[in-house]
Amino acid sequence: MDQMNSESDVRIGHSLSEAERQHLAQRRKTVLQCLKHLGISCSEDKMPNIAVLGSGGGLRAMIGLLGSLCELKKDGLLDCIMYLCGVSGSTWCMASLYKELGWSTKLETVKENIVKRLADGRVSFLKRGLKLTKYYSEKDNFSLTDVWAALIVSHMVKEIDEHRLSEHRGNYTKDPYPIYTVIDKQCKYDKLNADPWFEITPDESGYSLTGAFVDSSYLGSQFENGKKMSDQPETDMLYLQGLCGSALADMEENLKYLYEALKHLITDKIGSKEESHEPQTPDVSSSSKVLLTLVELNLCVLRKEDPTVYLQAIKKLLKDGEAGQRTFSLVKRMTSEETISKTELKDLNLQVCSSVNQTFEAQRFGDQFWPAIVKAIEKATHWNWGTTYDYLYKMNVEDVHSSVLDSEKREYEDAGLLLNSPYFSVLRKERDIDLIISLDYSAGNPFETVLRAAKTCKELHIPFPEVVVPAEDREPQDFYVFRGHSKAPTVIHMPLFNAVNCKGEVQKWNNTYSTFQMSYCREMITALMKKAAENIKNNKHKLLKEIQNVIDGKKSSKLG
Repeated sequence: MDQMNSESDVRIGHSLSEAERQHLAQRRKTVLQCLKHLGISCSEDKMPNIAVLGSGGGLRAMIGLLGSLCELKKDGLLDCIMYLCGVSGSTWCMASLYKELGWSTKLETVKENIVKRLADGRVSFLKRGLKLTKYYSEKDNFSLTDVWAALIVSHMVKEIDEHRLSEHRGNYTKDPYPIYTVIDKQCKYDKLNADPWFEITPDESGYSLTGAFVDSSYLGSQFENGKKMSDQPETDMLYLQGLCGSALADMEENLKYLYEALKHLITDKIGSKEESHEPQTPDVSSSSKVLLTLVELNLCVLRKEDPTVYLQAIKKLLKDGEAGQRTFSLVKRMTSEETISKTELKDLNLQVCSSVNQTFEAQRFGDQFWPAIVKAIEKATHWNWGTTYDYLYKMNVEDVHSSVLDSEKREYEDAGLLLNSPYFSVLRKERDIDLIISLDYSAGNPFETVLRAAKTCKELHIPFPEVVVPAEDREPQDFYVFRGHSKAPTVIHMPLFNAVNCKGEVQKWNNTYSTFQMSYCREMITALMKKAAENIKNNKHKLLKEIQNVIDGKKSSKLG
């Protein structure tokens, strides 16, 4: 039974939110009508609950999901779908779709607008810098996710989307119900007996399996004992995309892209100050150059190059003080070793940031750009992602691990770091999903997501079909069915690049569309969407057959 009273802003329980139930009631009418048009007859109580899952995969996943959905629409299948769920890159597609009221009724137009934006759009460093500064100025818990969203994601999706998730409430009844999925970093890395799967919808956000939810407009605000104590700005869609899609590469590669973006941002800022002849004190001018040199030093180390010249430059710019002395000792040691350890670099980053931040604070500038840059470097050094006030802080909840209840803050991150497909948001028993269509845009093993989902479900005693991957040639097929039993859903698994649509060139297509590509030209976007669409088009009749099988199974179960 749900626990929520007038004194609490947190809902403890496994039932669906009232808003989600209302959406589903409206959506069922659309689904039944769609099935009728497809020649499938069933009553509302036999109607299949179908969820489409979009995996991670950066822009490849974003564009692939768009292509898949467009073909589902063209084949008359999209209105059969009750839920649309995503992780990582697929959530970028979802964010672009759901800002359009009734997107599924005008998908061709929406698609053209998204493709045009991705192919021709651009977000300037000025706008990215302003967004970074805004995040820093407005939030208590500025983290690397803010930096990633403002500098990297905005560049990849070619827009700064400041819509709020709660703005979608009640406006999407003609569309599948959206679920964005991330994970609780501490639950994952501490390997606690706690629920790492965290779902975010326009109505509620919370731990999918534990059953602890909060109004999505409150997510990020400060809580104590179930009561909201102070407000924070509601998460905007750019930040949500950064939160969901932050694991596009390993740590070192992500750092390279972050520091490259910071380098360009700082260079642009210094250049604009010089061109405008805007007066600035020598201390501020020098400190900004220190930050630029520090960023270049970090890039140099990441590239495994000799950083001596940058250490000497920092020492010269800082002259005296602890940070200056620190660089002097490093330069002296490196005359023989020509290297710098991770610990030394971390210490130096933090000391330099502390030193220059004192300069910026002393100036009492209204412009928060430079303090935001300092904080961004500090967060990159500490690798702090998705820091958010814990809405369960100091609550007494039997089914929630004490470590979650005792921490004032939590860190959320890309669910792809644990499982690159959002299975566990739709495997909530209360959602009663009959058929899962897994659209897999992942790199690497094309069966990893479904195999890992099956393994985890077995460990957690969650009903899931047995997954036996048939022996294949070098390349996967385009359609696999793992049929459920009375309590488990049927899972359809569809790898993006396969033997059918790539005909012996799967590896070539994987290489062409690597996960961490900052942009695709129009021709690449069109070709990728076509490949994703072919998987749906070539298997329309198989999809219809599995929908019918689910309905027949529900009828048999009723008779039995």
